[in-house]
Amino acid sequence: MTMPGAAEMWNERYAQPFTSYGTEPNDYLREVADRIPEGPVLCLAEGEGRNAVYLAGRGHSVTAVDLSEVGLANARALAARHGVRIETVVADITELDMGERRWAGIVSIWGHLPSALRPGVHAACVRALRPGGVFVLEAYTPRHLDRPGVGGPPVADGMPTPEEFRRDLSGLRLEHCREVDRDIAEGAFHHGPSTTVQVLGVRPSGSSGMVTPR
Repeated sequence: MTMPGAAEMWNERYAQPFTSYGTEPNDYLREVADRIPEGPVLCLAEGEGRNAVYLAGRGHSVTAVDLSEVGLANARALAARHGVRIETVVADITELDMGERRWAGIVSIWGHLPSALRPGVHAACVRALRPGGVFVLEAYTPRHLDRPGVGGPPVADGMPTPEEFRRDLSGLRLEHCREVDRDIAEGAFHHGPSTTVQVLGVRPSGSSGMVTPR
């Protein structure tokens, strides 16, 4: 379970729609979106829906999950504005049943969690992907703490490393698992020089996807 009071904090942040992170999709997701095969996509910690709406516009059936009911209400409004439909689910992603072999894509953009909770979520993502399905993630890394005031969690425990994904996503073929320095311009809270980890993982055809949290 995520920290108590997290839902209230995010509801307050999203009370002014689309000022926090904007309405445009994440740059890395846009770069690799062609790699997600046809089929349903699950967007984790999706907030106000900018990535979900982008993927729905590309023809995917998209389910957006977030703790914040306010953020997801904004997401539905954004989808309506763009003439697409998304499904929204208010839930804690650490307790979410993602199913098995269900999704063509799972997307996690800035879905920062405490280190003790991440392995279980990563393992659930592997199990939930269809053979040929794609996992896409971008998150701030601990080295980003050298860049204060431009986004991300305030403590290193909330930030994953490439090594962590190589361990936890052993059921996927990792085509990207890299730490990058790049400029980010996503609303008021993600703006400026940043250090992130970018992951593109593919579940091989015929894979059982059986991995266990460590």
